[in-house]
Amino acid sequence: MRGGSVAVVGGSIAGCAFARAAARGGAERVTVLERSPGRLEDRGVGLCILLDRYDELVRAGHLDDGIRHHPVTSRHWVARGEDGDPRGRVLWVQPMAMHAFHWGVLWQGLRERTPDSVEFRAGTAVGAVGGTDPAAPAWLETADGGRETHDLVVGADGHRSVVRAAVCPRARSEYAGYVAWRGSFDARLLDRLPGGAARWPGEEVITVCYPGGQVVLYRVPGLTPGTTLVNWVFYAPAPTWLRRADEESDPLGFPVGALDDAHHDELAELAERALPPYWAGVVNLTPVERILLQPIHDLETPRRTAGRLLLAGDAATLVRPHTTSGAAKALQDACAFEDAWRAADDWADLLPGYDRERGEAGRALVDLSRRLGRAQVSEAPDWSAIDGPGMAEWWRRQLGATGGFGGLALDRPPAAPRG
Repeated sequence: MRGGSVAVVGGSIAGCAFARAAARGGAERVTVLERSPGRLEDRGVGLCILLDRYDELVRAGHLDDGIRHHPVTSRHWVARGEDGDPRGRVLWVQPMAMHAFHWGVLWQGLRERTPDSVEFRAGTAVGAVGGTDPAAPAWLETADGGRETHDLVVGADGHRSVVRAAVCPRARSEYAGYVAWRGSFDARLLDRLPGGAARWPGEEVITVCYPGGQVVLYRVPGLTPGTTLVNWVFYAPAPTWLRRADEESDPLGFPVGALDDAHHDELAELAERALPPYWAGVVNLTPVERILLQPIHDLETPRRTAGRLLLAGDAATLVRPHTTSGAAKALQDACAFEDAWRAADDWADLLPGYDRERGEAGRALVDLSRRLGRAQVSEAPDWSAIDGPGMAEWWRRQLGATGGFGGLALDRPPAAPRG
């Protein structure tokens, strides 16, 4: 199928990937509408893509080695030990080959690889969309009152998606009952700690387990080439001050730069109380302006398409970060979309093919993310009583028969990309 007009609502990772897929598939006109007025490099912090999923996406033409990343070879699970080791007691060394990315570096790479024919309209918020009749074009309205029609509108607009409200009006995200503090800082600051950076080899992901939560720490490339950041995610019960009276079931988060010194002190006290000394020190090296607070949610949708509307990335399924699958999921969605496009004769063929390809996979990931969240945070085992073989069996039980950590494998080899 060739021709037609595609509008992508949201210009982040999923939005860039879908714009590129539509252009390569043969759309005559592709427009990306992003509500943020500037570039998005500093949005978010770190993410990982398992090497198997990365290699699939490279073969599909959706990633390449020109986008800077940091190699990871193993995941070390640790907890406080009785011997006073500042790094804690090692529970399990889990082989795990991944590439770690800075969100902004990955976004920048995808944005640069989007064809010049794609129109990006920054600072353009979309207030409403429609188009559930497959025989008629879709429409969207911008916040400034403009209205336009397209053959297809893709919702890559994340957690609170406007497009999802039209495709699945009853779908709502569910608060998981805990939060993730997130932070990043220049890795050279590690030299301020006793033993310095040498205590933590750069190819290791560290998962520090404590009663009621865990902390995951790893290195990522900095926005400036040649620099490296420490990135961490600290899962913990929600602070009492996080919830507002009208947001009991869905507390609001705090973006980078919104927290103050009192919140920083609370995080420091939690780190010193829960973590071995070295890892508490790593967390407490983070400047308050580089810390954000994110309530954890999940979301599954009964369908991804309706008429001439289609959902992508977190607008379609929101999974907890424990699965290490968020970026891979969005890029796999784009791969499946391009694959369905090439196989379709018309719009009526395109959308059901994409829905079949990604709907079941998305729901399976949501289910896995809930199991991992319970196993690692809300219903975690007694870490003091578990050893390496016990950890391996515990991990196997969480994954179940289908696995899926890092994202499920693509169902079939994608078509060779054009251009």
